Amino acid sequence: MFRCGLAYPRCRWIVPLLLLFAIIFDIIAIAATSGWVEDKDAMSHYASMWSQCRGRNDIWDCKSLMEFSWAQAVAALMIIGLIILIIAFIISCIALCCTLNISLLPVIGALLFITVVIQFIALIIYPVKFNDLIFEGRYDYTWAYGFGWGATILCIGCGILFCCLPRYEDELTGLAKTKYIYTSA
Repeated sequence: MFRCGLAYPRCRWIVPLLLLFAIIFDIIAIAATSGWVEDKDAMSHYASMWSQCRGRNDIWDCKSLMEFSWAQAVAALMIIGLIILIIAFIISCIALCCTLNISLLPVIGALLFITVVIQFIALIIYPVKFNDLIFEGRYDYTWAYGFGWGATILCIGCGILFCCLPRYEDELTGLAKTKYIYTSA
């Protein structure tokens, strides 16, 4: 996998920790009350995954986005992705931290790739449909939307690691032979 010094026993603790960060990022993205979309300088229009607000001078008129089927789909996909991610995290803690169960690692990798596909679809639907909803000005996708992408990217990396780690079972368990660089002439 990585020949230049990846300490495989550390993966037993680092990869579940990365999944925990992905869960935190997902929760931030889902629970944010603003920060998915803002107009230029965030002066008159902003939106979260759940609602959008328009206004001026601290007088805001907020409306739910949940009346649109695309927004309901985005919310459902993000929440389903979070649930699958939490399940993958729990299984990874059991497989790597409590006992070393190598056979569960590809299952965790598959769960993470399912999460990636689900959240990728949600994170693409949102800007496409939101841009169809509004017609004026310039809008930026901001911090909470970025946390959603951050969680998805972490899931991609962890999914790759979980699929590759079973090939290094001896290194994970500490049963691998020591390899020396020096050879006699």
